[in-house]
Amino acid sequence: MSGDTCLGSALCPAAGHKPKAGGLKGGSLGNKYVRLNVGGSLYYTTVQVLTRHDTMLKAMFSGRMEVLTDKEGWILIDRCGKHFGTILNYLRDDTIALPKHRQEIKALMAEAKYYLIQGLVDMCQAALQDKKDLYEPVCSIPIITSPKEEERLIESSMKPVVKLLHNRSNNKYSYTSNSDDNLLKNIELFDKLSLRFNGRVLFIKDVIGDEICCWSFYGQGRKLAEVCCTSIVYATEKKQTKVEFPEARIYEETLNVLLYETPRVPDNSLLEATSRSRSQASHSEDDEGFELRDRVRRIHVKRYSTYDDRQLGH
Repeated sequence: MSGDTCLGSALCPAAGHKPKAGGLKGGSLGNKYVRLNVGGSLYYTTVQVLTRHDTMLKAMFSGRMEVLTDKEGWILIDRCGKHFGTILNYLRDDTIALPKHRQEIKALMAEAKYYLIQGLVDMCQAALQDKKDLYEPVCSIPIITSPKEEERLIESSMKPVVKLLHNRSNNKYSYTSNSDDNLLKNIELFDKLSLRFNGRVLFIKDVIGDEICCWSFYGQGRKLAEVCCTSIVYATEKKQTKVEFPEARIYEETLNVLLYETPRVPDNSLLEATSRSRSQASHSEDDEGFELRDRVRRIHVKRYSTYDDRQLGH
């Protein structure tokens, strides 16, 4: 039985009353209930429970340490009483259901360390480690803060690299009506790809570049392809920035960089099969020895275009 407040004025220390110190003979109490006031929370238990394990409580209630009591006989322990009920349950059963939240487990472990209950400390530590493993991030996406950092990340990576540069603040001209939505779709696709190919490809975000939205693909430290998603369009008497969402092209280039996983040198037959330029029939004999991995495929949407947004009949 326990409570968070005093159980009536008859059970609480009188105002101004000083607690007295004295020894407590465990044998004299046997299995009788003792009354504990732990930081203002009141508990009933037996000396047998308190002395089951070799803890500070056993030292207190076996006569080896002084205990403080008030005139009503409540034994005073100057600790937070929130988790003392859990402490008692562990002493009774040698096991408990731990709290769900990490902060609560940490608070319980602090109390267990104070009372020198090593078994409960070990339980709390194991639970905290399990929760730490549970909440480990699925994948980590570095964000570029400088060109040198980008260079270091790409050169040191043993995996292919996919980088998305998105810079909404780089608004030299007004956006077209669908540009904001397309920019968001590019970012969402990046997040999905980073989860799908986690562990196989290093995904990097860049928010300091000059472009508004541009994908770059690297293998073995070298840029292999680039997909630029922005263009300038000329409407009636105004210039606008247009952001595209070439989903199929982005997905294709992401699959292409997987060729640079293992072995370290890519398979030329796979490169030939996946390269669009190899599909063209007109190649001279001098081009047969040309290695496609030395090229950078730069795919741009229409960089400059014109259109008339006036309705028909005007």
